[in-house]
Amino acid sequence: MPDPDARARPVGINHVALEVGDVEAALDFYGSLFEFDLRGRSESAAFIDMGDQFLALAEVEDAGDDPDDHRHFGLVVDDPETVERSLGETDAERLSTDGPDFRDPWGNYVQVVAYDDVQFTKADHVLAGMGLADLEKSDSALGELAAKGLAPE
Repeated sequence: MPDPDARARPVGINHVALEVGDVEAALDFYGSLFEFDLRGRSESAAFIDMGDQFLALAEVEDAGDDPDDHRHFGLVVDDPETVERSLGETDAERLSTDGPDFRDPWGNYVQVVAYDDVQFTKADHVLAGMGLADLEKSDSALGELAAKGLAPE
């Protein structure tokens, strides 16, 4: 077990990714239930905006069968580098050389994202209560938030 002072703090969920058999059909389905804007779209994926968070829909041939790298959640942390260092002390399967993404011992895929680089935002008083008052957003994340009218005051 890593030293408790050397572990990253989870801040929240950035996104959840679901596997679907057809992205267009999935957009139609979710659109019949919820009013939403698309954050982005590709041939095989769509990203439904939820303020500063999102739902990713990834089209796969066998949706619902064996889990793969499309079905995951994005865990926002204060320090991804600390997660990366700590992974070496676990039996988690590393999934990327670009960051600390991993599959836990039960097969769950966790994509680790830095709080400063994503739109997901905690209110200042919530961050302070979590002992994370010093966390800030990057200029690019603030720009994305400002474009949506969601930038902090």
